Amino acid sequence: MSVDAATVRKIAMLSRIAITDEEVPPLVGELNQILDWVEQLGEVDTDGVMPMTSVADITAPLRTDAITDGQKEAAVLHNAPDAREGHFTVPKVVE
Repeated sequence: MSVDAATVRKIAMLSRIAITDEEVPPLVGELNQILDWVEQLGEVDTDGVMPMTSVADITAPLRTDAITDGQKEAAVLHNAPDAREGHFTVPKVVE
């Protein structure tokens, strides 16, 4: 795939980037080099290579997935204007 001047102008317009006529030819060359490099990456044999999420072989420690109430009911309700039976109490807004 190659990029021409019209394509560069269209990409610039879609990206809302203002470019001058003098900037178009260098951008054509740069974008073509980038696309050539991407095509080279497609030629690399990756069979048997495991996908990785990081360059370091580490795993994040996981906590147990347990449901708790947090044991902070009193602290949570401390600043509530009105709390009853462990819940926030709000005024009725719909008749």
